[in-house]
Amino acid sequence: MNQFKTLALLALLSGLLVGMGYLLIGGTNGILIGLALAAVSNLGSWYFSDKIALRAYQAQPVSRQQAPALYASVEKLSQAAEIPMPDVYIIPTEAANAFATGRNPNNAAVAVTQGLMNMLTQEELEGVLGHELSHIINRDTLTQAVAATIGGAVSSLAYMAQWASYSRGGQGDRRGGNPLGLLLAVFLAPLAATLIQMGISRTREFAADAGAGQLTQNPRALMSALRKLEKSAQVAPMGGNPSFEPMLIINAFSREGLSNLFSTHPSTEERIERLEAQAQGLLQSTPILNR
Repeated sequence: MNQFKTLALLALLSGLLVGMGYLLIGGTNGILIGLALAAVSNLGSWYFSDKIALRAYQAQPVSRQQAPALYASVEKLSQAAEIPMPDVYIIPTEAANAFATGRNPNNAAVAVTQGLMNMLTQEELEGVLGHELSHIINRDTLTQAVAATIGGAVSSLAYMAQWASYSRGGQGDRRGGNPLGLLLAVFLAPLAATLIQMGISRTREFAADAGAGQLTQNPRALMSALRKLEKSAQVAPMGGNPSFEPMLIINAFSREGLSNLFSTHPSTEERIERLEAQAQGLLQSTPILNR
């Protein structure tokens, strides 16, 4: 069900880009340009999303010798998940966060901040790593990159349309497209694209949490990590491009009040509740002799 919902949201996002081409340019040419932009965005994000994200956060590759505990945990969980060992990176910041990137399990990377490594116990760290590996297994890293790229294309088109309308107005040119269509394209389309991206991100976060609990057989380790990460985000938020925020394990900035409506992640409380339910289920399924 989650996969179907994600595909539907991606299709809606691509359709929004095509619709903007139609509203701003008009006719068949506008539709074709929108389709071309969607295709280029998808292809570009498929090939280059990992490099762009890692560079954006200045992530540094590390070897087994440089970070033995981190490397060993990623290796152990990768073997349990039966996927190739992803490249391992550390982000030089005291903010606590992590993300995974790459177009498929054969071309993937996991990055954690120095602050996260300093804050978490080994079990909590493995809970976070299990979450990120679940994103890789589910191809969420590619999905989020495509969504972010198309969303960015929608916003760029809206920005260009806005400046074009100012230019025409300043020259006294009353020709052009439908004013209502321009209004929809400039103001409502970027908002719709953002909301769709958030819907995709929230859906995939719940699935990755569940995958981490299953992979580590210890959902409560991730629960504990999420509590610490939530508090850390309030004190030391993680900088960087906001368009990459859906990739992180938790919101880069603290969310309060109405801003929760525009959060890229589900509430930490709801994530913890679901993990607790998973922990109870695993406990009940464990034979009494093994408890």
